[in-house]
Amino acid sequence: MTALWSNAGLTTVNALFRDARDKWPDCIYLDFSGRTFTYREAEEQIARLATGLVGLGVAPGDRVAALIENCPDCVFIWFAVNRIGAIYVPINTDYKGEFLRHQLNDSGAKIVVVESEYASRISAIEAGVPSLERLFYRGAPPTIDSRLIVDSLESVRADRIEPVEVEVKPSDLSMLIYTSGTTGPSKGCMMSHSYAVHLGWQNNCISQAGEHDVIWTPCPLFHANGACGVVISAMINGSVGSVYPRFSVTNFWPEIERSGATVVTMLSTMLSLIPAAPEHEAAKRCYGQIRVLHGAPLPPALKQQWRDKFGVKHVQQPAYGQTEAAMIVLVTAFEDVPDYSSGRRIDAFDVRILDDDGEECPPGTPGEICVRPNRPGVMFQGYWNRPDATAAVIQDLWLHTGDMGRFDEEGFFYFVDRKKDYLRRGGENISSFEVEAAFRQHGDIAEMAAHSVFSELGEDDLKITLVLRAGAHITEEELFRWSIDHVPRFALPRYVEFRDALPVTPSGRIQKYKLREEGVTPATWDREKAGVVVSREKVAN
Repeated sequence: MTALWSNAGLTTVNALFRDARDKWPDCIYLDFSGRTFTYREAEEQIARLATGLVGLGVAPGDRVAALIENCPDCVFIWFAVNRIGAIYVPINTDYKGEFLRHQLNDSGAKIVVVESEYASRISAIEAGVPSLERLFYRGAPPTIDSRLIVDSLESVRADRIEPVEVEVKPSDLSMLIYTSGTTGPSKGCMMSHSYAVHLGWQNNCISQAGEHDVIWTPCPLFHANGACGVVISAMINGSVGSVYPRFSVTNFWPEIERSGATVVTMLSTMLSLIPAAPEHEAAKRCYGQIRVLHGAPLPPALKQQWRDKFGVKHVQQPAYGQTEAAMIVLVTAFEDVPDYSSGRRIDAFDVRILDDDGEECPPGTPGEICVRPNRPGVMFQGYWNRPDATAAVIQDLWLHTGDMGRFDEEGFFYFVDRKKDYLRRGGENISSFEVEAAFRQHGDIAEMAAHSVFSELGEDDLKITLVLRAGAHITEEELFRWSIDHVPRFALPRYVEFRDALPVTPSGRIQKYKLREEGVTPATWDREKAGVVVSREKVAN
């Protein structure tokens, strides 16, 4: 019998916190570098802020933005805003200028909470944000000229708590999470209460965390991964949510030891920097303490490093998803999955791989990843004030992710590439993602991007643009020759360029379109001009 499309079982961030508070009132909920809060203590902070916001005239549906670093107030402000039926808008703390103005203006925020040292960023762009009325700062009073009402966040915390009686439904919006805007202005993904809770539940499926666990992350709470993957997850399973201000190689093991972390979630280069760092005495003492490590990318060699060096039992690249659709495939209950796979389909979503004609691809054949929900409240509700942009990604009632992937015969999923980053050369399809994964095995590479450049012969030429680790002395040709044994012949790059840094968005995503536009620069090494010829049997000059 087909399952009913039903709201049964859906809940809100507010109700989830209330249930956890009543179940574990005196248990530690949050840990910020040793500053801890029980549920009872968190309730007081949230209630005081909620009372203060109501006194300021914040009403259901209003947007309250925050430009603050990882700290307890990230959680308290979010939950207080949701408690009164308003919408929380966390903003990347690297944003300034037009990036910042666009998100504040697009969201229509009336209030922004900022770190004191960021207040000048707001005053610099406030003329372009007519909706903005008030700025509340954390820390010392800033010296700024502003048309806004400027006051301390402490002034919002009411001394006398008044009960807030606002009915919030699972389908109501909890947050606007803005995309990084790699191809245009960033768009606000409308995330409902049930979406946020479901994402936290998904993380629990991955980590299998319980009341004995400490979930630790240095990931920013202005992203859904940190906010829902730790803050929400901890409320579901009774674990401690431990959040570090910013990732630090030096402080990683001392913080793991201090916090007692058993589940660690990290992303990107964080995952490779720790095993590559010098040995630390705290790491020896913590051997076997971390039960679960998850993040991406995690190639097989890196997984094994974490197991061998640090005694981590479960090392996972646990899922594939995006802000619009949470995690649509994942690894549950520590399932043994093939290398580079991100798991299997789950009940919440219908996931298909479609070709350019909308036909479903057979197993093993890459195509665009398309998804639709099997139940309400598990996907975004569209882009805030952007019905045209929403319609552009939803075709034939399928969300077209813009990513390429494939399923194998056993139903395991593999991410292939961003659709716009997929290359074709010599009749062969080339995944920039897979090329990058191969080159990252070289110990001298810190960051890199594989991307196309214009070819006079048609199709694409492949270029790798990269940043070397400090102290590396390898040449472009030496790196190319190394790649011959690690990359298929058709995917060997023609061009190699070393740089001090790669162009990135404020959220840290590499802007490949800029690299494509720049093409072959005077600093680019060209294997054809260097006279390096690759045959099927050998390489020669």
